[in-house]
Amino acid sequence: MPAITPMLWFDGQAEEAARFYVSVFPNSRITRIQRYPDAGREVHGHATGTVMVVAFELDGKAFTALNGGPEFHFSEAVSFVIDCADQREVDHYWNALSAGGPPEAQQCGWLKDRYGVSWQVVPRRLIELLGDPTCAARTMQALLPMKKLDIATLERAAG
Repeated sequence: MPAITPMLWFDGQAEEAARFYVSVFPNSRITRIQRYPDAGREVHGHATGTVMVVAFELDGKAFTALNGGPEFHFSEAVSFVIDCADQREVDHYWNALSAGGPPEAQQCGWLKDRYGVSWQVVPRRLIELLGDPTCAARTMQALLPMKKLDIATLERAAG
């Protein structure tokens, strides 16, 4: 099967965003930076030598960031789910990714970062609790008013 790589469209912040994401996730790195050539400038409209594409890996998963321009923006219709083993991981990713993002875009483990990219910071324990028919409803009731998910609160609600 061919590799599928998410392409994130930015308006001039592709390299900055990639460097930020690489700093948040372990085992991550920038693998390539390509710059806009002079050729095609009448079509792409970017200054020669400015960053066009940044290829990077987040914990071994390939991503690409493109400085495409102001035409398109991120929306909550696409988000990246971070599978967290424990509260320490939830806290780390939530605190790092939500810093500088709009607080009104935080709900039920979802957040929008400073670049407008949506993330879901989800503890594995939540999936277990929601999958248990004896406590799924109570877990959901506790989940809905939360912003950053708190495993202990979810477990108490589950009973």
